[in-house]
Amino acid sequence: MLVVTGAAGFIGSVLAAALNEAGRSDLVMVDRFGHDEKWRNIAKRDFFEIVPVEGLHSWLERFGGDVEAIFHLGAISATTFTDADEIIANNLNYSIALWRWCAAAQRPLIYASSAATYGDGTAGFDDAGGIDAFKRLRPMNLYGWSKHAFDLWALRQAAAGAAPPHWAGLKFFNVFGPNEHHKGDMMSLVAKNYRKVAAGETIRLFKSHRPDYRDGEQRRDFVYVKDCVAAMLWLWRQGRDSGIYNIGTGEARSFLDLMNALGAACGRAPNIEFVDIPPEIRPNYQYFTEAKLTRLRQAGYNAPFTPLEAAVTDLVTHHLAQSDPYL
Repeated sequence: MLVVTGAAGFIGSVLAAALNEAGRSDLVMVDRFGHDEKWRNIAKRDFFEIVPVEGLHSWLERFGGDVEAIFHLGAISATTFTDADEIIANNLNYSIALWRWCAAAQRPLIYASSAATYGDGTAGFDDAGGIDAFKRLRPMNLYGWSKHAFDLWALRQAAAGAAPPHWAGLKFFNVFGPNEHHKGDMMSLVAKNYRKVAAGETIRLFKSHRPDYRDGEQRRDFVYVKDCVAAMLWLWRQGRDSGIYNIGTGEARSFLDLMNALGAACGRAPNIEFVDIPPEIRPNYQYFTEAKLTRLRQAGYNAPFTPLEAAVTDLVTHHLAQSDPYL
């Protein structure tokens, strides 16, 4: 069996779809579903069992001998979340408990970190520097700090010989794709603006508040979720070269590029209005992110990442424009 936490979330549900496609239906899906339509992300999935978040550790005590690996993607992922106690409980301590179980049971652990750990980017976006280099990073929000804190904890445990037999922490950059509908304000700009662009309505992008960037020219490493899952599965299957890896395209593109790609996929140019970045998030706003992929490529992962325009077209054509947009 394969355990997937955050299985009804964005990346987790796309991972579950890829595992089903590869013939795996023995999935133990761990998540909270609530009262909205998050359940639709897994409505088409074959699985063995659904386990509540709070019940996973007791479940592992009873059935862990049948577990092949854990993919830990569940977390509070909102960058605006401010309850530190809840973040520590969910993003840090829960991850530590799963690491310890995998180390004791000798099972692989693949977990989600984040490019938010790199902060404003002044320390670079290099995943190859080890713990001393990572200690210099300064995340700009509570979510980013929680992921950074666990990365450092994991590296210390690995150095002390207290790690799972194979593990990988994945610093996902700006991921977009199908199954984002439950994310609200945290949806990617493609998912958030598709209907408006398709209808010819005006969409909003943030102005630049720095002289070295024009409005809409802020740049991020936008990476398609299907590519993220392909890299994740490859790292698990190759079973060696444990450590922390960037998962992005390695090429930063502007928000204007992203919206123009969306317009092209919809068959009309987007109407864009630029608005001020809200003062409360302006100090922590990232103007540039770009994954350095040297470590991933040196590990042997040679698959290309889907170009931005092709990824947006695939998302619109096969998902957002369909009556049933869910993967």
